Amino acid sequence: MATCYVVGAGDFTARGFTPVPGDLVIAADAGYDAMIAIGMKPDLLVGDFDSLAVRPADVPLRVFPAEKDDTDTGLALSEGWARGYRDFTLYGADGGRVDHYLANLALLGSLSRRGAHAKLVGTAFDVYALTDGTLVLPQREQGTVVSVFCHGECAEGVTLKGLKYPLHLATLTCDHPLGVSNEIVKPVASVTVVKGTLLVFVALSPKVR
Repeated sequence: MATCYVVGAGDFTARGFTPVPGDLVIAADAGYDAMIAIGMKPDLLVGDFDSLAVRPADVPLRVFPAEKDDTDTGLALSEGWARGYRDFTLYGADGGRVDHYLANLALLGSLSRRGAHAKLVGTAFDVYALTDGTLVLPQREQGTVVSVFCHGECAEGVTLKGLKYPLHLATLTCDHPLGVSNEIVKPVASVTVVKGTLLVFVALSPKVR
């Protein structure tokens, strides 16, 4: 499945950033600077350009007004969706302003509920959105932190395997963070939700606490 990579203006890591022919790379406003810093150019640049000093002349642009009903990252994701992409990976989407990070997590959950695969690659955590399905977690060292949160009113039938604190067909809600600060204890760990959406945070190593 081809991937749409969206690069925002938050803290950027190039870990796993390996687009191939057929993928789409969209920079959201000052996310363009992060791409130039690693010697790459996006296929498209979108935003209101309130944080990018100079608009490049050699990259296709979609310009939006500063007063709008979506974030630059949200506009980039919408562009990828309109072009038929259903696998999304966000970079430069954490750090910086906490409100923008929360907005990006909301976008992840929305994409998942619409049937897309959605992942955020952060500087300390990877974040996965999961709706009505199972996620096999990436291989990490034992002791690596995994936190699982409901995204929406509730998530039913939540089962956690290969983690220090397992769950079986539990219900998670936004009223109580039951899934915070779990740990990987087996080589293969997984998260399942029967009905609803989860945000799954996986640290890069046991050193992240």
